Amino acid sequence: MLEITTLASHYGRIPALKGIDLSVNAGELVALVGANGAGKTTLLSAISGLHFASGGQILFAGTDITREAPHRRVRLGIGLVPEGRQVFAPLSVRDNLLLGAFTRSRSERIQTLDGVYRMFPPLAERRDHAAGALSGGQQQMLAIGRALMSRPTLLLLDEPSAQAQRNDDLPRRPERARGAGYRRSGVCARDRPDHAVGDGSGPAREPRSAVRVPRHVNLLSQINAAPLRGCCHRG
Repeated sequence: MLEITTLASHYGRIPALKGIDLSVNAGELVALVGANGAGKTTLLSAISGLHFASGGQILFAGTDITREAPHRRVRLGIGLVPEGRQVFAPLSVRDNLLLGAFTRSRSERIQTLDGVYRMFPPLAERRDHAAGALSGGQQQMLAIGRALMSRPTLLLLDEPSAQAQRNDDLPRRPERARGAGYRRSGVCARDRPDHAVGDGSGPAREPRSAVRVPRHVNLLSQINAAPLRGCCHRG
């Protein structure tokens, strides 16, 4: 589904990514594990089109998207949950979610909205509340739900549980997502492979690693697997 070869990216003259090779198959979850500054966010931004790729190639479903605009990539089936949530604080929860479905028809928006509410009941309960009034964990649910509203076939998640607390009602059971009809591939960026929700303690792991996770593992559950191969370059 996703095939990245020798990808490079810079901030001015400073290299952020160099020679990145990464593949994601249909139905597969790949976790990018690295310390702050390792290049995880830059890689996800390059895949989604928010950051320019200065070299290499990105293929998605057999199509070269290396130079495609971000909105075109959304239409092709790529969704991004950015680091720090980045919700529209003055807008209601419902309006934030609907903004994620700008590529979909009215009937698809309504159907998908119902599915997101089933996956994240607190969002349904607070649908008319301003997004800025939600807790950190609820805002993270909103950011994930907004990305799901475009019904992506590839979901990119940048530190999806960084702001969550253990008592926030984040979905820990993969059957909840399956029950709502969501089956897709994913790339998840984490600073630690064993970083459970709300637990920021302990030293960071080696920053240049990718982890392939069995399909049944929830994105927001504890990730604990051996590194597969180098994927990030520290500039």
